[in-house]
Amino acid sequence: MATPATEVTRPLRRVEYDKLVALGVFEHERVELLEGELVAMSPIGAPHHFAVTALTELLVLALHGRAWVRPQMSFAAHELSEPEPDLAIVPRVDYHAEQPGQALTIIEVAESSLAYDRGRKLRMYASSGVPEYWVVSIPERRVEVYRDPQHNGYARCDRYEPGQSIQLASFTDVVLSVSDFLK
Repeated sequence: MATPATEVTRPLRRVEYDKLVALGVFEHERVELLEGELVAMSPIGAPHHFAVTALTELLVLALHGRAWVRPQMSFAAHELSEPEPDLAIVPRVDYHAEQPGQALTIIEVAESSLAYDRGRKLRMYASSGVPEYWVVSIPERRVEVYRDPQHNGYARCDRYEPGQSIQLASFTDVVLSVSDFLK
């Protein structure tokens, strides 16, 4: 009697994903590559747009000439992942030929994707060595700041609410008021 064949799937690599993007395969889709899988991105509501817009302005003004602030652009996390975080603060180098593979801070704004951003994405950013990861929780009206990446997560998490301020780990002179981007 023959043994039933087991299905074997192969993860999509970032280099393959980039080629498909360049060919326009995902032109009308909101997807990102996480751990070798194409994952649909959540729809974005007005509170999410406000937080991303306000954070972008605050960070661009504070970091002008010192780092790039990349809103909703690809980040080359590792061979099998190329997420599109809401904001990435990356070293100020030329990314003309490829996406940045190093980030100083990654920020995800979450409405319906909280469990995902606190789970799978958190582990992916930590394993990629991102030193500071923020989850801006729209429904809970707070910001979780994760620092000290480990292989499968972060060693530290601090929570901030409107009325409090957050100091960037990589730029200690930059302090943001949560009230300015989370209403």
